[in-house]
Amino acid sequence: MRTQLSMHGVSSLVQGNLENPAQMLGAHPIESEQGTAVSVRAFLPDVSQVWLVENETNNALPMRRIHPGGFYEAICSKASSRNYRLRIASKHGDIQEMQDPYNVESYLTEFDLFLFGEGRNWQIYNKLGAHTRAVDGVSGVNFAVWAPNAESVQVIGDFNGWDGRQHAMKKHVSAGVWELFIPNLAAGEKYKYRVKMHGGHSVDKADPYSFHAELPPRTASIVTELNQYEWQDSSWLERRADSDPLSKPMNTYELHLGSWRRDPEGHHGWMNYREIAHQLVDYCKKLGFTHVELMPISEHPFTGSWGYQTVGYFGVTSRYGSAEDFMYFVDHCHQHDIGVILDWVPAHFPKDEFGLRSFDGSALYEHSDPRQGEHPDWGTMIFNYGRNEVRNFLIANALFWFDKYHIDGLRVDAVASMLYLDYSRKDGEWIPNAHGGRENLDAIHLLREFNEQAHAQFPGILTLAEESTSWPGVSRPTSHGGLGFSAKWNMGWMNDTLRYMRNEPIHRQHHHNELTFSLIYAFTENFTLPLSHDEVVHGKGSLIGQMSGDMWQKFANLRLLYSYMWTHPGKKLLFMGSEFAQWSEWNYDAEIQWDLLGWDTHQGVQKLVGDLNQLVYNEPALHELDFDGSGFEWIDCMNYQESIISFVRKARDPSDFLIVTCNFTPVPREGYLVGVPEQIAYREIFNSDSEFYAGSNLGNAPVIEASDLSHHGRPASVKLTLPPLATVVLKPQR
Repeated sequence: MRTQLSMHGVSSLVQGNLENPAQMLGAHPIESEQGTAVSVRAFLPDVSQVWLVENETNNALPMRRIHPGGFYEAICSKASSRNYRLRIASKHGDIQEMQDPYNVESYLTEFDLFLFGEGRNWQIYNKLGAHTRAVDGVSGVNFAVWAPNAESVQVIGDFNGWDGRQHAMKKHVSAGVWELFIPNLAAGEKYKYRVKMHGGHSVDKADPYSFHAELPPRTASIVTELNQYEWQDSSWLERRADSDPLSKPMNTYELHLGSWRRDPEGHHGWMNYREIAHQLVDYCKKLGFTHVELMPISEHPFTGSWGYQTVGYFGVTSRYGSAEDFMYFVDHCHQHDIGVILDWVPAHFPKDEFGLRSFDGSALYEHSDPRQGEHPDWGTMIFNYGRNEVRNFLIANALFWFDKYHIDGLRVDAVASMLYLDYSRKDGEWIPNAHGGRENLDAIHLLREFNEQAHAQFPGILTLAEESTSWPGVSRPTSHGGLGFSAKWNMGWMNDTLRYMRNEPIHRQHHHNELTFSLIYAFTENFTLPLSHDEVVHGKGSLIGQMSGDMWQKFANLRLLYSYMWTHPGKKLLFMGSEFAQWSEWNYDAEIQWDLLGWDTHQGVQKLVGDLNQLVYNEPALHELDFDGSGFEWIDCMNYQESIISFVRKARDPSDFLIVTCNFTPVPREGYLVGVPEQIAYREIFNSDSEFYAGSNLGNAPVIEASDLSHHGRPASVKLTLPPLATVVLKPQR
């Protein structure tokens, strides 16, 4: 029987111009003189012969080549229309059999596609992207990508010589999702999508849902299996789910994996996730850090973006190893009681042609109007948070890291730039919301939904906002009108305190309010106090370099800054290198200055940070009520003339408290009177001027008896020796 296909349609398919190849390929009913028959068609260039093999009888029916480009057809009875395979003879004489990619039931259900269209398919990463699966006993890879406005989409890779004509994808028209099962492929295959835009232009795109990619500057996605790793952290996950992280010690070590330590033998000097895991865990245990926060490790083409210009949102960067290597990293941290927080960047993405921008020839992930869709500061694109599928992409991505990698928290970058439509824009450069305001209502919706889903699905995890304005309720529940984050970075405290510490001590009396202002709003949010990578880049210099005074004073000031920070309400975060007073500004392309630990002064700062971490860990007064005003009382915040402050930190048990006194001048104070709540003995449990920290070792006897002399409105007082540029912590001796 002659073919009923038009040669024009066949030629369009062979040339890669047919919008939906599934209309032509696979099994299709046709009318014949004998009644209904089935036409089975395949496009297989570069083969010499193809047979249709019935699975039940094993009968082989030769298929007719009806186009020299490699288009084959066989007409058979309706009974064998679905239950067949293809036998292929290559031009070299090799014979192999395969499942027909166009005769495979979809991996995506109608419900999957419906939820995705609604923006609520939270595990869409299990269906979109590349997934190994078996069909009728034949293993292969299922590819699926959202590109509603593309004219056609092909899968290209080493397996087809990067010629996608034989692997044109089928379109779920209503959802805009393209899909294809390719038999006889396995994990490790490199691939991209060749997306044909309207007008004929094609672009090769990386898979937005890919779990891994080639090492930059190469950009192909790699088929990766994420369910093979055998986790050993179940007890950690159980404890996490049953605990409140906000009432526990949280001393976070922020680091950039590519420049914490370097391996001269490694590619570009980078170490593998597994190597880093062992060294980092040992280091964090030694210094008492409870969490590590990694600058973005999702795949990014430009190393100099430090990961903040992400292209592969679902893939760990191949710079430091494989997906399983990173799973090992997290697992090893958990087995040693260290939490893992990742930086996450839903605020913007770069313009690289192989990435998300103009993905299907239209503004798909981004806004089309540059007043909404382009970021003026970073030269990047802004997500269209109002589009259901884009919101689904981002929220599912956040949940993916908790699900597949067991991470303990996400720190969301640049939240302020998401919340305000006029962020970094002049009049006329932004579009108001539906009410005429500057608030980005779609971004607010996204952030609330992200927090609700993350906390509901993964109890005990943390979501942390880098939000630099006074937006209300960032760390308040969405049910109370908040954004729902666990905590917020206290950028105000950071800016005020560093500005204060840069002043020469003689001038600090005129800036006393910069030191005390943070306590006016300290309990309006759940705050983390950050001294992050942002404070040691772009010409700011290192933290030790920002301290005032001569060499001795710089180290004393830095120890004083850390002691004040660790005793101030809020969780703590410190960037790598700062814990031993690195001199140079951070350079992402070089290891931090470990050799400085040969000096007593740098060793002293490192010991101090370790002891402060231990102090927070051991003393409930320094972690139980970080976000509750009942855990803090000023003793004296008014002594600006001498630049001295003193305060009480309290645990849930009010009889468990600490007295903290900070002297921000280089003048020692003998017999300095501090009011205390009870007339009992006090013990000096911490002194930042100790000789252990390379200080001058001025301080107080192990036990100090309080007198009944009332002072600072308190019924009793103690006479202290206050060391220069130092913090002293007292604990009641019961």
